[in-house]
Amino acid sequence: MESYRTALVTGASSGIGRAIALELASKGLKVLAVGRDKNALDQLATKAKILPVACDLSKLDSLYAVMDGEEIDVLVNNAGLLTRSANLVDLTPQDIDAMIEINVRSVFQLTRHVLQTMVARRRGHIFFTGSTAGFTPFPGSAVYGATKAGVSMFASALRCELLGLPIRITELVPGRVETNLYRTALGAEAAQKKLYDDYEAVKPEHIARLVLTALELPDYVDVTRMEILPTGQVVGGGQIAALTR
Repeated sequence: MESYRTALVTGASSGIGRAIALELASKGLKVLAVGRDKNALDQLATKAKILPVACDLSKLDSLYAVMDGEEIDVLVNNAGLLTRSANLVDLTPQDIDAMIEINVRSVFQLTRHVLQTMVARRRGHIFFTGSTAGFTPFPGSAVYGATKAGVSMFASALRCELLGLPIRITELVPGRVETNLYRTALGAEAAQKKLYDDYEAVKPEHIARLVLTALELPDYVDVTRMEILPTGQVVGGGQIAALTR
């Protein structure tokens, strides 16, 4: 990690992305914090070493312009979209396109753009924020889950392509973390009642600490995948256990 100087974190306006941006900046990295909420990013930029980049990931050319001249050592593909929790027939075509655009297309394209320079410099670490929904089917999440499954396979295939190069790939697979993703899809009150009232949830800062742990290991150690769940959630599933012990 000593050779890493600059990081780019998408979805940095709130939640996991914000926590990761703060964690990396606290360790001395310059962080390009990318998101759509300019006000939230400006507040984040009051911290040292954080450069706010307000942009829509469906329009990557504007982000590439900001990145011009920057040598990105750490890329955190964290931005994700769950338009709403609903059966496929109740989603609009726009819902489907938006999730594919943000969760898949922008991730693949941005990774390709950054990876070219990482290969040339022979250093770098790329993170992907996946989801347990990419491994286990959940009702109301067919499209979202499929996009996260695609990201997981993408990350695995990249490891094969980069074999022998000192470039690491880590997939983060959170269970239910307290973020705006579910509050946007379900509504704040419904998300609180359905997802968070019955157990102590994982917090974004816990994910950020794990990112730092993976980065600080020697370059020849690749933490390929981390599944992060509250102790009350069954691994890979939606079952929540009553905390009776």
